[in-house]
Amino acid sequence: MDEKITIYVAINGNDSWSGKYQQPLPDKSDGPLASIQAARDKIRELRKHNTSQKINVQIAAGRYQLKKPIEFSYQDSNVSYCCEDGKAIFDCGRKISGWKKTTVNDIDAFVAEIPEVKNGNWHIKQLFVNGKRKQRTRLPDNGFFRIKEVPEKKTQLFDGSNKFYCHQGDIKNWRNLQDVEIVIFHRWIEERMPISRFDEKTGLVESFRTTVFNIDSGVKYWIENVFEELKKPGTWYLDRKQGLLYYIPERGETIDNIDAYAPVILQAIKVQGNPEKNEFIEGITFKNITIEHADYDHPYGEKASCEQAARTVLGVIFFYGAKNCSIENCEIRHCGLYGIEISDGCSNINIKNNEIWDMGAGGIKINGGNAQSPVSLRTHSIIVSQNHIHDCGNVFYSAVGILSMHASDNIISDNHIHDLYYSGISCGWVWGYAENVSKNNVIENNVIHDIGKGLLSDMGGIYTLGVQPGTVIRGNIIFNLEMAEYGAWCIYLDEGSSHIIVENNCCAFTNSQIFHQHYGRENIIRNNIFAFGKEGIIALSRKEAHNSFTFEKNMLLTDKKPFFVFGHGCDDAEGITSDINLFWDISGMKNEWGIVSKLSKKLSFEDAKNKGFDTHSIFADPEFVDPLHFDFKLKTEKTIKKIGFRFFPINICKCKR
Repeated sequence: MDEKITIYVAINGNDSWSGKYQQPLPDKSDGPLASIQAARDKIRELRKHNTSQKINVQIAAGRYQLKKPIEFSYQDSNVSYCCEDGKAIFDCGRKISGWKKTTVNDIDAFVAEIPEVKNGNWHIKQLFVNGKRKQRTRLPDNGFFRIKEVPEKKTQLFDGSNKFYCHQGDIKNWRNLQDVEIVIFHRWIEERMPISRFDEKTGLVESFRTTVFNIDSGVKYWIENVFEELKKPGTWYLDRKQGLLYYIPERGETIDNIDAYAPVILQAIKVQGNPEKNEFIEGITFKNITIEHADYDHPYGEKASCEQAARTVLGVIFFYGAKNCSIENCEIRHCGLYGIEISDGCSNINIKNNEIWDMGAGGIKINGGNAQSPVSLRTHSIIVSQNHIHDCGNVFYSAVGILSMHASDNIISDNHIHDLYYSGISCGWVWGYAENVSKNNVIENNVIHDIGKGLLSDMGGIYTLGVQPGTVIRGNIIFNLEMAEYGAWCIYLDEGSSHIIVENNCCAFTNSQIFHQHYGRENIIRNNIFAFGKEGIIALSRKEAHNSFTFEKNMLLTDKKPFFVFGHGCDDAEGITSDINLFWDISGMKNEWGIVSKLSKKLSFEDAKNKGFDTHSIFADPEFVDPLHFDFKLKTEKTIKKIGFRFFPINICKCKR
């Protein structure tokens, strides 16, 4: 059996050395390598003589400046890249130096002259100072402007516009106007529209990008990157024409104590096999590595956004055509993209115990070939577990914590996801009942909270699309979702979601309902705790000529809100099978069992029973300890035994509101 080889990389290394030694030799004749690229190339040389050896690349602590992504191909299999002690940082940015004091808009500021910006070789879009993301100038400071009107009103959803009228004074002929960006928030996406032309007399604003969705009067937006508004501490502005970077310091920050970085490259690591030719990269591992300061670009071409979930935004770490690989105990922070992307033709990838935070987009994106693609491009058997994903969506607000599109047989478990503006976990990418490769996915024991924050609409703590036999959503704790105009549901089975089991979840506190099914068939919703939606607890939007879902042995808590809400596509409470549930209103009043929005019709518990909608359910206090403060421990199990509820443990320590 071949002995495992170790190659050393260190910041005091040299790429002309052998990499056999952990430290430089006293005579400086040999020692560690200085870069991961050199280690990869050294391994390729070794593999010419022995292709079966397993190799460990041991990376010393320190900051490694990346000028381009580290790329691996199928010939680079069976190698572990690991920092054994301390923190190895892969820096995709560059430190800003040469700061000088100046005054901007009568405010004390710092300025740095950057020749690469002036000559057009560097467009700084993010700035990080002392480990914190700093914001470009924004108008208004709080809240939003509203579109006055659109020249040509369009009624179809995907009939976008590249122009609108603003209210007088909201937009002006500012300096460097074509560097000013309008960010529109409507439905479930943001749309980024740089100003190409503005008529101050009429208020007509034009952009070279067209919105994905139609826009109308009243749609909200804010404005970024206005030089004249550079006044607030912690904000910055890049004058590309002059090659000057301005920053308004926060209290205590001086030229001598600020550590400022701006991104240079988009991605840090690209692992790319060739699945079309059956050339997969296998057995590559990244462990205990930190990546920071990766850039973002606009990935939508002439469109201002994409239809959902910032799906075309890349990952800082990118896998394509890879098998039996892992990313463990890594940290990805202060970047502009998704953290990790598992793309076409990948299988048996383990993403475990990583922290992904302060991202421009989301945490993890999984995708592969769809039902019409060659089997070699299908992605499956991805394990995403024990990751902490938080404070994301800082550029692409519609990004998702974990986005699984065309992929099957995955396990997404025990992740902690919080502080995003759109959905926590999204699974599936087929709208309706067409063939779907997304099936047999298990989403379990995740803690998801503080999602939405009132910025976007139509989101879910866990969100699904399409027919997904074998998919199970269980044991998740989801709370604190806030919509903008409509729709923030803890669990949201959207278009065509079918054959999904939803069980043993504890979900509470939204300003919408708790559970929502738009349309789908034969889902099973059982043994869940659903509590305190400001618009009700359970929603169904569309009645179809089949059983949409079976709802049994669940506990529902409300405070003077209906338990069931049947949407404008429903004529009655038909289309579901509901029975043997426990209902309780903490006010003690036995209010409506449900309402039918289309007819403004209220259904009492007696109505539901007489019509056979809910025959054996009970209205009773389940006797939770303190449900309003997310303490769902039981004082006694006497009541819940009446409906056969199987109580499950809830990790209260992670769920303090």
